[in-house]
Amino acid sequence: MPQYTALIEYDGTAYYGFQRQKADQPTIQSKLEEALYQIIQQPVTITGAGRTDAGVHALGQVAGITIEWRHGAMALRNALNVHLPDDIVVLQLKEVPVSFHPRFDAKRRAYQYVVLNAPTRRPMARLTSWQVARPLQIDQMNAAAAALHGEHNFATFGQPPKGENCVRHVFAARWQRQGEFLLFFIEANAFLYRMVRSLVGSLKLVGDGTWTVDDFVAALQSQDRAMAGPTAPAQGLFLVYVTYDDLRFEIGDMQPQVSEPFLGEMFNENNDYQTG
Repeated sequence: MPQYTALIEYDGTAYYGFQRQKADQPTIQSKLEEALYQIIQQPVTITGAGRTDAGVHALGQVAGITIEWRHGAMALRNALNVHLPDDIVVLQLKEVPVSFHPRFDAKRRAYQYVVLNAPTRRPMARLTSWQVARPLQIDQMNAAAAALHGEHNFATFGQPPKGENCVRHVFAARWQRQGEFLLFFIEANAFLYRMVRSLVGSLKLVGDGTWTVDDFVAALQSQDRAMAGPTAPAQGLFLVYVTYDDLRFEIGDMQPQVSEPFLGEMFNENNDYQTG
């Protein structure tokens, strides 16, 4: 039976996360499976590369689809987009080996968090950023974020989806300013449950002077969940991309965007989606 892999963008505002929940709770997975049922009139279960929380968005979620389909990947993508709601879209879809698994084969995942650092709210950014009125010192936040690089036990900042292993390897963690917005980009081999939002909440304390950089490092080293700062809200978080050894999406000019700022970390200089 053919297996396909989809590159998906979605606005998570109206959903209870990616993974299917109770029957009356809309999720990204349930909407994709409903669309597939409309196409082939048979139940289909898809597999995602990661489980984004309620209200979290994605520019580059990856999902696996195994169905009987004889019309090619492009036709399946187009059919899915006809049946999907306006806040979910399949950007690319391609056939992959049956051995491919979107979650277990993933080598890296990257997220970006958007903070509106301004005293006045911006209505057009309310669903895609966290407004922090107090000025934040990005240099201090970056000094603290540097402590995240490498392999650490991140028990302070989250819980493992399964088991008790809280060790993760962070390849990049940095803040940058774009006008009134501060963008936090982080890439790791995997993440704990709510890890990115917890990190952002603690780094915000460094930025507003509540914590020192040493306080943040001490919290990281404590491996104590109670030592973390408040968890940042969901609406500022985006799953940007998932990286694989042997899978690459080339999406040309189809640049997914949010209201502002544009989250362009998922593109290299050739404007290719980073999956390998």
